[in-house]
Amino acid sequence: MGLTRLLVRAAAARPRVLLVTTPGGTAVRLAAEKESRCRDWPTAATPAGADLMLVAGPGCRELGPALDRLWGDTPRPRVRLRAETAEDVAAALDAGRARLGATERTHSGTGGPARPARTHGRGEDSGRTRTAGGECHTSAGGERHTSGGGERHTSADGDTDGGMEMPGGLPMAEVGEDRDGLALDRLHVPLGPFLADWPSGLIVHLVLQGDVVQRARLGGPCGCATTEPFWARPWARAAEGEPVPLAEAARWRAAAHLDSLGRLLAVAGWPAEAVTARRIRDDLLDRAPAEAVLPRTLRLQRRVGRSRTLYRLTRGIGTLSTADARAAGVSGPAARAGGDVPARYRRWLADAVDDVRRLDATGLLDPLAQESPRGRWDAGRPPSVALAGLLPRLLEGTELAAARLVVAGLDPDPDELGASKREFAGG
Repeated sequence: MGLTRLLVRAAAARPRVLLVTTPGGTAVRLAAEKESRCRDWPTAATPAGADLMLVAGPGCRELGPALDRLWGDTPRPRVRLRAETAEDVAAALDAGRARLGATERTHSGTGGPARPARTHGRGEDSGRTRTAGGECHTSAGGERHTSGGGERHTSADGDTDGGMEMPGGLPMAEVGEDRDGLALDRLHVPLGPFLADWPSGLIVHLVLQGDVVQRARLGGPCGCATTEPFWARPWARAAEGEPVPLAEAARWRAAAHLDSLGRLLAVAGWPAEAVTARRIRDDLLDRAPAEAVLPRTLRLQRRVGRSRTLYRLTRGIGTLSTADARAAGVSGPAARAGGDVPARYRRWLADAVDDVRRLDATGLLDPLAQESPRGRWDAGRPPSVALAGLLPRLLEGTELAAARLVVAGLDPDPDELGASKREFAGG
């Protein structure tokens, strides 16, 4: 048996899943994370480490080119899948594993290359282009921002970074003054729309000098999602006059805070506690009783809230005072925390514990009195719009390594951003 066939057989037994969420696909993402965890299938942070690429959520024409480039970066043997609803996830993963295992028969004993496996279910097509890096930073409109292939590098404000290219098609950096008046190379680096633990569809255009963000600008999120934001469902229903139990809203809000915490912990490099937060989140959504969830939530609060390593990693990053937050129209935990990233994740933990204690509360939700997970609910201008609008200001002056922590520490809901595309598009 050739080495390639052995590797394919190992991949088919326990495939690595690259989960790509489209706007409006939060429920599908949650189902896919839970299903992969129950199967003990590892997740891949980049296309280079994936065997299966699962697109979770509704189709979006705007993001098609970006998905194709992610697919082009995925090495063979590979299978591309789509699950448009949470109920589709298990069947899609089963089919993907079967298709991946079937590629073993295409190999000869000498380990010849396999033909790419075609897609499952929804008719996904293989991509025709590749990018230079493992992570694909492509705009929602298909504009290519990565280097390679002899393409010119376009900046966030429409400028082109010089006309001369290095060997291999890599563009030269332009030169500009930094904050101290020194002439340094200036690079234009977009983040998004698909990164691990990133608001799906969001693009942030950065101008870097060295490893410091000099300027930041938001690109408009994808507006393909037509459903109401997942985490704000109880508030949207209550705002329309439907009686929603206060206990249900508390359960939903606690789960949302733990989802945000899991994203931040994953970005910070603490995957074990990220899984713990997500397990409690899933149990809350499965209507586990308070007595089964509260002790675990308290342990998580102590362990994460008192972690000196996490505090030192995130302290002083993305500082936002309560006054500045209120002035920008921000409400919810980000405004009440009044501080940096540690202040916000500790606020999430405290609020989650308080909400778990309210799982037996009586009464009905008042959407004007009780905040949604991201803040005061307004269907015309969801709270994540104000959160995302703060990102350029908080990112400027930070190091590139801290940029992901700033975004994860605010965690604007991509479903809310997509629902307010017109208002948000200007950044």
